[in-house]
Amino acid sequence: MSAENNSQGPDRSVSSVPSQGREKSPDQLEDEQALARRLSQIKHKMLVMSGKGGVGKSTVAVNLAFSLVRSGWKVGLLDVDIHGPNVPKMLGIEGERARGHDDVLMPVLHSPNLKVMSIGFLLRTASDAVIWRGPLKMRIIKQFLKDVEGGELDFLIIDAPPGTGDEPLSVCQLIEDADGALIVTTPQEVALTDVRKSITFCRQMKTPVLGVIENMSGFLCPHCGKKTDLFKSGGGARVAREMQVPFLVTIPIVSTVVDAGDNGIPIVVAEPKGEVAKAFDAIVQKLGFSRENVRDH
Repeated sequence: MSAENNSQGPDRSVSSVPSQGREKSPDQLEDEQALARRLSQIKHKMLVMSGKGGVGKSTVAVNLAFSLVRSGWKVGLLDVDIHGPNVPKMLGIEGERARGHDDVLMPVLHSPNLKVMSIGFLLRTASDAVIWRGPLKMRIIKQFLKDVEGGELDFLIIDAPPGTGDEPLSVCQLIEDADGALIVTTPQEVALTDVRKSITFCRQMKTPVLGVIENMSGFLCPHCGKKTDLFKSGGGARVAREMQVPFLVTIPIVSTVVDAGDNGIPIVVAEPKGEVAKAFDAIVQKLGFSRENVRDH
């Protein structure tokens, strides 16, 4: 069960979601039951998405996962960006391989409380191109959700590619009880236009919008601490009000965030008391997942 030969696609034994109204075969029913059993082991499932690329969505997904880990939760991080998986690089584990036996894949263990899965762990080299149409992408995402043995988790953070195409669509169809989506944007209007589309997508899929996150909201000078609005500011809060969804937080630009990501060390780990780490802790708090807010874990 490997995607090493990416011209052939994932395991053909994994079928796509059947069309509504069509009688399901015994294999399809068994498949759906296996998926439901696996997902029942995960308490909270959150999709991180964006309307356009270049807004730091994967950075948000990775650092949110680490903020939850820092709070003591057991977290899974699933990278469903099939064509450009960046999570392994951002975690410093791009050389790792996913192992499997029978119909089970084992995620890469980054730390005792963080398990990671990405198609990047199934390719021969980081330069391999995955050239797939929608049905193949649906199959591999279903395979990740159904066949990856992550065990019991408090959270599954799913990093989707930009836009409202096959990957987020597949996730929303396959995870019917998802907590919802976090939508990442930058302050400028060209990004905000696409945020509206992402919110509309979630509403059409009946996926709750947990909130909008404005990333790259002002540059913090590393010497004097002064904030400069390179890309304007306040746009994320404004579009959240217009679309009647929660606005969670602004995350500033810091000069060390790029180096931290390139070195495989999330910024909340590299600078645990910095302004970016405080912003991610605020997201966890506003979502109600800080330890003091959660009584039943």
